[in-house]
Amino acid sequence: MHPLRRTAVALLALAATVLVASPGHAGEGVQKAQRRLNALGCNAGPADGKGGTWTRTAVIRFQAANDLAQNGRLSDRTRTRMYGDAPVRCDRRPVPRGSSGRRIVISQGQNYVWLVRADGSVVAQGGIVDNPRYLGTGTYTSGSKCGRAAKIRNNTDASGRLRLHDFTRFAPCGIGFHQIPQYRSTLAQIHPDHLLGTNERESHGCIRVSRRMADRIWDFASTGTKVVVTAQPGT
Repeated sequence: MHPLRRTAVALLALAATVLVASPGHAGEGVQKAQRRLNALGCNAGPADGKGGTWTRTAVIRFQAANDLAQNGRLSDRTRTRMYGDAPVRCDRRPVPRGSSGRRIVISQGQNYVWLVRADGSVVAQGGIVDNPRYLGTGTYTSGSKCGRAAKIRNNTDASGRLRLHDFTRFAPCGIGFHQIPQYRSTLAQIHPDHLLGTNERESHGCIRVSRRMADRIWDFASTGTKVVVTAQPGT
């Protein structure tokens, strides 16, 4: 597991369900932070001044985008970067260096994915939930693996209870992109979108994305599309 991931998991477990501010900023308004995070595309939810899981995960997304320790704390360094002149937005991040051509790039350090055209322009990008213990870094290609279909619009998990919408395979044998799993009985997701881009959940090896991103990946990936997996926490 990536060192940053281990650190984040441990700290988030201690943080429980409240937004944790450093002691020197205990009196500062959470609402101000929520508004700033939303302005930076970090999805802090309603700016209601109530610091909870949704707000804390927005802080983590901001920290990931700006190469800071991903602990969900509004530390001095996080606040300085967040209210500074040129913070990196959560929803518009530079593609990690080290790859070229038409490709899909996954950063395990940022819990993030980019769809990149051959000229380097970005088609779409967004947060993910993954599990580096199953998926190693390196270069893969989308398509059929182990005799299994490259794409399955309405895939299912081994139990048959969960729906994996827009499943796009790229690694042997059963690893692919798909929407956050939904219970077949209700079509409700097993966790909310605001956990994407954080270490608050782990997949069983696949890359979980939002419904919109699953659709974009389905359309973007053809047989042989390069998928680059990097551990880089930042750019």
